[in-house]
Formats: sequence, structure tokens, C-alpha cells
Amino acid sequence: MFLLLPFNSLIVNLLGISLTVLFTLLLVFIIVPAIFGVSFGIRRIYMKTLLKIFRWATLRIERGAKEKKHPLYKPFVNGIIAKEPTSLEEEIKEIRRSGSSKALDTPEFELSDIFYFCRKGIETIMDDEVTKRFSAEELESWNLLSRTNYNFQYISLRLTVLWGLGVLVRYCFLLPLRIALAFTGISLLVVGTTVVGYLPNDRWKEFLSKHIHLMCYRICVRALTAIITYHDRENRPQNGGICVANHTSPIDVIILASDGYYAMVGQIHGGLMGVIQRAVVKACPHVWFERSEVKDRHLVAKRLTEHVQDKSKLPILIFPEGTCINNTSVMMFKKGSFEIGATVYPVAIKYDPQFGDAFWNSSKYGMVTYLLRMMTSWAIVCSVWYLPPMTRQPEEDAVQFANRVKSAIARQGGLVDLLWDGGLKREKVKDTFKEEQQKLYSKTIVGNHEDRSRS
Repeated sequence: MFLLLPFNSLIVNLLGISLTVLFTLLLVFIIVPAIFGVSFGIRRIYMKTLLKIFRWATLRIERGAKEKKHPLYKPFVNGIIAKEPTSLEEEIKEIRRSGSSKALDTPEFELSDIFYFCRKGIETIMDDEVTKRFSAEELESWNLLSRTNYNFQYISLRLTVLWGLGVLVRYCFLLPLRIALAFTGISLLVVGTTVVGYLPNDRWKEFLSKHIHLMCYRICVRALTAIITYHDRENRPQNGGICVANHTSPIDVIILASDGYYAMVGQIHGGLMGVIQRAVVKACPHVWFERSEVKDRHLVAKRLTEHVQDKSKLPILIFPEGTCINNTSVMMFKKGSFEIGATVYPVAIKYDPQFGDAFWNSSKYGMVTYLLRMMTSWAIVCSVWYLPPMTRQPEEDAVQFANRVKSAIARQGGLVDLLWDGGLKREKVKDTFKEEQQKLYSKTIVGNHEDRSRS
């Protein structure tokens, strides 16, 4: 037993040296650069290396599939049904032209008109442009993550070994490192903002609060190995305004807050999230609501209006979609943020799914499972565009203004601009959507009848 003591002490010494070296590397290469907002370019080299590995693996899969005569799966990027941008009236006229002996502009209902609605219904079921926005974006290439591509099957021993090495790297090296960084960032945020909260309200407190927030969010960004490219930074949101962005994931907040200083808006939570909320609000004027207050639109609007009217307060960060979308499109913006009358600073966020799927499917994964998936992905790579500020025009209502901002974000981010409400992933289609189609069809018939009467 005594003979084992030197061996045990050697193990303890080696473990202590390893932890010291690891902590020193974290401090020198991650935490200190995060404090000063600099980067050594290690993540960029890591990203380029991964791209070369992905390219080789995909070519090897394609070659192996051809040798074994396996069909290759190709995702339907533009939908599985080819659609031409035509109106209801034009399509009904086309149906009548091919199957009716009556005049095309007859004001009467024809049985053949039913086929238009039947076809549209079947197309919607087969190629639902709403439901597919709430599933992971499909990839054409394989990124060594088995959950992102349907083409992977056993092709060769080298590919299998490469995938196994990837699992070891992601779960045995990257995951512990990222958890340590996330714990460091969150702990510093809670402690730092709590201490700053006791200082008197002056410029020194604001300066410390800003840099503590930026430092901690940058550490959290590095905990995800996030590689972010910011464009047009001269358009970053200013005090007294509202920053609106498309919403893919809870980490959207970290992505934006690591480059700017924002006041957050949200519901008060319990647990760890509640601890963080109570700490940060001491150092920065965030806008938190009780659960009972969230549904009171007038109260929410009043609190937000009071905030933006004070030009000394930070810009509010809001995601008007109200839910996470899979980063292929932008869905309907809720009009509440656009009724206030403040200057709106649009921001477009586009993730690169090759390195990891940032989309949070909240109906499928809990927060802990989602964060585990993020921390076991290769990296989070995205581009952020700050668009020029926009204000509501005199002739615009809140809905029109919201749609104009949404279109600008979709155009810049290369996303599909959809009018559907993101809440449809949990709710049924509202009757107003059905009534809209009914009115449009009715208008087509009545309009034709009025045209004939005038002639």
C-alpha cells in the first residue's frame, strides 16, 4: 500500500499541472482577448480546416455511392412543387379555359372553380411553407454530424474512423472546454453586474456596466466557438431606438450583445435565468415583465414608450417574430414594436448550417438539450448586417411599417419573406386567413359582373 503512494502523488501532481496549463491557456487565449475584444484568428483557421475536411468527406460519400449504385439524396431548396407567381383570378380563368364552354368572364360560379381550391389545398399539405420553417435546415453536404444529412451510410473504414474521431473531439475536448467557458462567462456576468449595481448612477457606472456586459457575452460567444462577421457597423443601434432582428435561436441575444450594449425585454423567470435577470437589471435598465403583465399589450407599450423617450437609455433589443424560425425565412412581425413611434434599427442574422444547426425547435427540444446540441456542434458561424435606421412614414400604419422592415431584413439576409404568423406552429390558422381567400374569390366574381354591367 505504501509503495503506491509515490505513484498516487505523481498522478495528483500531473493532474494539477494539467489543470494549471489548461487554465493558463484559457486565460491567455480566450478570456483576456474577450476582455479587450480582440481575436488571434485561431477560430478562423479552425473553420477553414473543417471546410476542407467536409469537402473531402462529401466527395468520398458521392464517389462511394456511385460505386455501390446508391441514390444520392438532394434537398429541395426551393420546395418540392414548382409554382409560378400567379393570382387567383388568373388561375381560375386558366381552369375555365381548359374545361368550360362558357365565357371566361362569366359572373356565375362554376363547378370547375372547385378544382383550384382543391389543388391549392393539396399543394399546401405536400409543400407546407409554414411547417417546414420549424425543422432543421437540410444540407447538401455532410459535416460529420449524423443529424444533418440523409446521405451518410457506411461507405468506407476511413470515413467511419473520421466520424468517430469527430465524436471524440466534440464530446471529450470541445464540450468540457465550452462548459468551462460558459460557466466563467455567466459567473462573471452575475458577480460583475451585482457589484456595479451598488455604485451611484453616473458615467463611471455606465462605463463599467457596458464593458462587463461586453466582456461576459464575448466569453459566452467563445463558449460556442462562434465565428461572427459583422457588416456595416456604422449602422449599429443608438440610444432611444429599437433594434429588431430575425429570430433563430436564444443565442441571437449573445451574438448581438457581444458587439453592442442593449436593454433586453422579456418575462421574469425563475431558476438560473431569474438570477441572471435580477443581477443584470441592477447595472442596466432592462425591461422585465411579470407573467401577468406580458399579455397586457397597453402596459407593455407604455413601458417601452417610456424607455425609448429617454434618449439616455440603451436601445431595446426585440425579436418581433415572437418565436424561433429555422433561418431560411422571416415570418410575420408583431406590430406592437412598431406602434411606439421610435426609430427602428433593423438587423439581419444569417447562420451557416454547415458547422452546426443554430435553430431551436422548442416544441422538440428543451433548453438543456438544445444547449448540449450547440456545445457539441463544430462551431456557430454567422453573419450580422446592421441596416440603416428606419422610421414610420406618415401614410403608414404599424402593420405596413413592420412589413417594410421585415422585407428589408429578408432581402439583406437572403431569407424568404413570408406573411404567415410564426405562432401557427402551435395554433390553428385564424379564420381571417380563410375569410381573406373567400373575399378574394367573391371579389373576382362580383368584379367581373360589375365590368359587364358597365359595358
